[in-house]
Amino acid sequence: MVSLRSGANPLFLREDELRQAMEMLFYAYRDFTAEPDAILAKYGFGRAHHRAIYFVGRNPGISVTALLRILKITKQSLSRVLGHLVREGFIVQKADPADRRRRRLYLTPRAEELERSLTEKQSGRIARAYREAGAEAVAGFRNVLRGIINEDDRHRFANGEFGRG
Repeated sequence: MVSLRSGANPLFLREDELRQAMEMLFYAYRDFTAEPDAILAKYGFGRAHHRAIYFVGRNPGISVTALLRILKITKQSLSRVLGHLVREGFIVQKADPADRRRRRLYLTPRAEELERSLTEKQSGRIARAYREAGAEAVAGFRNVLRGIINEDDRHRFANGEFGRG
């Protein structure tokens, strides 16, 4: 258990407050993924497919190695997901002109449409929450999320930058 003794405001460090935050994250994640899950199910895809489509879309031409670093899954798991997406016509792999052994990943137009649909649902939910919370709360929320993210990946969000690969 995390030590709850610190010089910080004790209101946010009581165990019940920490547990409430954890539960809120669970509920938020459940609701954040519910609509996309329903859309993905129509294609026989799951959340791993969604993450692959999302990050390939955000980083056209990303290498398999870079995608593995972002997703932090095994090479075998990614291979299974990518194989499925390639067979279904959602991702194409092209050899890197500088190193023919390296594969670069790109979304097909069909995948771009799916990615747009999934992102629309989720960004709409976030936009509503941001509007309701206000600018100061949004900045605080981003700081909290950065604090939850492993130190190795925090640099992806430094200085207001996006979390691209």
